[in-house]
Amino acid sequence: MTDILKQVVGIDVSQKELVVSLGRVTRSLEPEIYAFKTFANKLSGFAALEIWVTRNTDQQAPVRFVMEATGVYHEKLAYHLSEQNWEVSIVLPNKICNFAKTLETKTVTDKTASQAICQFGLGKKLNIWQPPKKIFRDLKQLTRERDQIIAERTVAKNQLHAENAEAFPNNRSIARLNERIQLFNRQEKEIRYEIAEIIKQDEDLVERIKNVTTIPGVAKLTTVIVLAETNAFDMITSRKQASSYAGFDIIEKQSGTSVKGKPKMSKKGNKHLRKAMYMPALAAIRHDERFKAIFVRLVSKHGIKMKAAVAVQRKLLELIYTVWTTNTAYDPNYLQRVIENDKAA
Repeated sequence: MTDILKQVVGIDVSQKELVVSLGRVTRSLEPEIYAFKTFANKLSGFAALEIWVTRNTDQQAPVRFVMEATGVYHEKLAYHLSEQNWEVSIVLPNKICNFAKTLETKTVTDKTASQAICQFGLGKKLNIWQPPKKIFRDLKQLTRERDQIIAERTVAKNQLHAENAEAFPNNRSIARLNERIQLFNRQEKEIRYEIAEIIKQDEDLVERIKNVTTIPGVAKLTTVIVLAETNAFDMITSRKQASSYAGFDIIEKQSGTSVKGKPKMSKKGNKHLRKAMYMPALAAIRHDERFKAIFVRLVSKHGIKMKAAVAVQRKLLELIYTVWTTNTAYDPNYLQRVIENDKAA
């Protein structure tokens, strides 16, 4: 019978590398990190990682791979390990960040990051990650492709404007730019059609999206982006976690009485979510008295319009989470109750 109760493979994932630390907890309940190695973030590296972990762990005790949700770089590894029947846990970045602050190690490197992830996995009871449903995986690919097309179309439109503004515009250049813009328009239209066709396959999803779109400023496409990027809030269990996952959480730097930095948005989260909430927040501020009141109150407090707009973006995302998880339409009085509860807390 083995003395090992728990084994964790903590992985700090980057675009090209997997920085890995091995840890275990024995019957003495003392956590120990005992091995470290770096692997390539590609299929050959995944295979080498599995061989190394198998050689350096006790096969009679469970092994859990733990990693952060780092953009898209962790996804291939997570899918691969899950397909090979390994236990995988994916943790929101803010949780690891907050945990790392409690550790004695203050130097931040890839190695210490992987050790922190490993220690977090050893000390916490984590859920086993389940691969996203195919419908949300497909929607994420399409919404991100659409976002890239919109960005390229904007560049082409700016180039066309600049070319037309010149003293001697090149007609052939203008023609090519117009052709490019028309291509982007067709592709964007195709993607919207494909998204609509995918959603129509799931009647429950259609109805739940309708509920979410009752929120002021939130349209169908925004809802689809949010659900695609969060796998329908699969790893998220609270409004606060939803904000943190997007990077809307506020961080403060304070030490004693001498060091006190201004609170600021962490931005350590999903940039696609933050981007998706920008236009809906502006629409809500313009057309809904409740959100307009929040915006005006915050601007009058600190005088920074962008900061107030970000607060509205955060509120909208939290509302989307609440409406989705409760499976009910938007209650106009809900926002006021949240504000009152936040003030009382």
